[in-house]
Amino acid sequence: MVPVASVLNELFGRRPVLAFYRSPAFLSSLAAGAAFFCALPLLVAVQPVSWQRMLSVGFLMAAVWQPIVEELLFRGCLQGVLVRRVSGRQTVIGISLANLLTSILFIGAHIPTHPLLWALLTLFPSLVFGVLRDRSGSVVPPIALHIFYNTGYFLIAGGSAIV
Repeated sequence: MVPVASVLNELFGRRPVLAFYRSPAFLSSLAAGAAFFCALPLLVAVQPVSWQRMLSVGFLMAAVWQPIVEELLFRGCLQGVLVRRVSGRQTVIGISLANLLTSILFIGAHIPTHPLLWALLTLFPSLVFGVLRDRSGSVVPPIALHIFYNTGYFLIAGGSAIV
């Protein structure tokens, strides 16, 4: 009999990945995020977060909890199931069909809480998260990157971005 924990770990793509933070794909994704954070003040009005707000439950939910839950559900469960299908492994310009379908659903999940343009723009980081999931076979790298992206965005965009 297979232990429940092992089934859940497999379902959600939770497996350790040693030194993922050294991979060129992960490092270049961090650099792209940092470049975006530098350009963000040119795109929207920014309002940096105070220390009190940074330590609030709302900030921690938006910056840490939501990325963990989203990655476990989208990249871990959904993309994991889709990639195990024969057609899910097919790629278009290096992006798996499973990643593309998951990313489209990821956009849909952001439409109710974001302006349409911002929801559509989640396609790009979502594809990056999916590539990391495909390459590592784990949700650990996408979770770490998603937390970095959300934390940077909310630190710069400020309280107005946190519901």
